[in-house]
Amino acid sequence: MSSSPAGNFSQENTSRPFVDATGKSTAAPELWEPYLVTGEEITAEVVRLSALPKPANGRRRALIVHPSSRAPGLGLAPGIQVSLDVLLPGEQTAPVRHNSTQVNFCIQGSGFTMINGERISFKRYDVWNHNSFATYTHHNDTDEVQVRLTYSNAALLEKMQVHIVEENPPISTAPEHKADMDDPKRKSPFGTFQLTEQGAWLMPYEILINPPSVESKNLHWPWELVRQNLNKLTALGKDYVGRRLYLLFNPMTGRTNGTTPNFFATITIRPPKIIDRPHRHVSAAINYYFQGSGYSVVEKKRYEWKAGDLMLSAPGWAVHNHASYDEPVYELTVQDQPLNIIMESLLWQESLSQPAVILGQQSGFLTNRSE
Repeated sequence: MSSSPAGNFSQENTSRPFVDATGKSTAAPELWEPYLVTGEEITAEVVRLSALPKPANGRRRALIVHPSSRAPGLGLAPGIQVSLDVLLPGEQTAPVRHNSTQVNFCIQGSGFTMINGERISFKRYDVWNHNSFATYTHHNDTDEVQVRLTYSNAALLEKMQVHIVEENPPISTAPEHKADMDDPKRKSPFGTFQLTEQGAWLMPYEILINPPSVESKNLHWPWELVRQNLNKLTALGKDYVGRRLYLLFNPMTGRTNGTTPNFFATITIRPPKIIDRPHRHVSAAINYYFQGSGYSVVEKKRYEWKAGDLMLSAPGWAVHNHASYDEPVYELTVQDQPLNIIMESLLWQESLSQPAVILGQQSGFLTNRSE
């Protein structure tokens, strides 16, 4: 777990609101160890969940939790909750909504999800996102067990004690108060204006509580379409220094390059016998390998993985790289990069021979790929 900003020291008098930090230096973060959940473990848990009586809310679910995680906010990485969700043939879940956002990834079977009345039909290895506070249900209208991995920022919100979940809510709709926007009593006569030559501004309360809204859609990335484009990246050759992947991009995230405002999801094709160069970043990365095998080296320790395995493969700021064996590897990576970009905390070192930069604030890195 990361240390307090004030450093490593005890609070001498718990009745006082102050902890003396005079002259104290901040301790370095304590990195979580990489953590591998094997395909065999996932299969066994699917069997266990499938054998349970159907719960009242229809959600057969298990959180996948790192040994270092502590409640509230159990996660596979700090701030990233991952769950294994199972739905038997003919079953559906009860409606729910929450202020956390999600990336859903089907690893077995198929079915459909209803989000605010919109249907997303999915197959194996399809990815789709859930926006915040949208009412949704999952459905299995097939003869095969449906298995999904769900990635959520619920762990972070639970740490903050602000994860709001409503069972059996109505379909979400926007509050209808737009007609009052032109009422002069609801507008500041001063507006937002520049205060100093350096660029400091002042904003009135009326705008503070009514910021410009951006439409947040629930988007679907079908695996078959993604794969057709992904396979073209194998032509880049062994001399290419970048990673052969596509971000499943949600345009509403803008410059933060996200699938949701909190996470990006990328799908990578790793040709046989490709070894990435070591790098590191503040954002944590979780990989699900669904074809091929290989290994990762994280902080000089080697970890073997194969198809069906799920792994916290890059704890924040850990030096790491990945390699494939004798066949192509496909993998889904979920990383909390967009959150770190908007917080201006995304320290990234693409090559250990180059200095780290704050992505999103400073210029990033270039590959050797020609236009």
